[in-house]
Amino acid sequence: MLKRLFSLFGIVFTCHLAEAQVFSSSNPLAHTFSIVARDSATGEMGVAVQSHWFSVGTSVSWAEAGVGAVATQSFVNKSFGIRGLALLKSGLTAQQALDSLLYSDDGREVRQVAIVDSKGNVAVYTGNKCIEFAGHIAGSQYSVQANMMLTDKVPAAMSAAYEKSKGKPLAERMLLALDAAQAAGGDIRGKQSAAIIVVPATSAGKPWDERTIDLRVDDNKEPIKELHRLYNVSVAYEHMNKGDLAIERNDMTAAMNEYNAAMKMIPGNLEMQYWTAITLASNKQVTKALPMLKKVFAQDKRWKELTRRLPLVGLLSVSDDEMRKIMEL
Repeated sequence: MLKRLFSLFGIVFTCHLAEAQVFSSSNPLAHTFSIVARDSATGEMGVAVQSHWFSVGTSVSWAEAGVGAVATQSFVNKSFGIRGLALLKSGLTAQQALDSLLYSDDGREVRQVAIVDSKGNVAVYTGNKCIEFAGHIAGSQYSVQANMMLTDKVPAAMSAAYEKSKGKPLAERMLLALDAAQAAGGDIRGKQSAAIIVVPATSAGKPWDERTIDLRVDDNKEPIKELHRLYNVSVAYEHMNKGDLAIERNDMTAAMNEYNAAMKMIPGNLEMQYWTAITLASNKQVTKALPMLKKVFAQDKRWKELTRRLPLVGLLSVSDDEMRKIMEL
């Protein structure tokens, strides 16, 4: 009798441990739809995701330059992100890495995981106990996966949208896949958060500076729309960065083309207008800078005070007479 009791206790204890691993407080319930993909032209890799769950980007999406991208969702095992990338980095393929992760996971039947590696190999898994509708589609160098969806149309809609957008930047293609998922019904609970990460094809050994795109919307009624807006802002600021690089090459024409492209994308952004004007002034084009600065100062006088401080740290190189004209605006 005592032996049977110990045996029963062992079964209960084992089940409790397995359940704790599946439903751990550190592993959130990110029921969601996502895409992992590699751009065959540039080699960039990325993940994009949306869920009716707070801050989904902190749990589901993982990527590393020159290595790959991972989406871990449903009853999330967050360790799959870091461990999956480490396995890829060790030389395993996407499928080998996925097999290794699932082999040691007692909660595999409630997991949904997708991996793309730096060579474009894709591996994806949907556990039998993921909440319906749950499924995935693996295509050429990408995978779309979803669980707890309103309809069974979501993966096919995502796949079709991604396939039809060939030629566009990877980030845009993944965002279009998210749009399609939502249009097909999306998460049965609704919308709350979204995220996107894109990393370069190769690593320069500077992981702190190797995310081409890294955007999150943690809590919003329209997270995908907000993610689109943030992506547009990030592209605009990339134009500004390219303009600065052109200045370093002493290519003022290229710089102004980049600055104008940025300001066209976000016409009400005073920051962009201001620094474009400051760059013009520092490059002996004060006459062109003056009307721009006047417009900025009229909207917010704090920019004028900032301008007074710039020569002290070498960020504005103008003559005393030119500085006087600027400060009289």
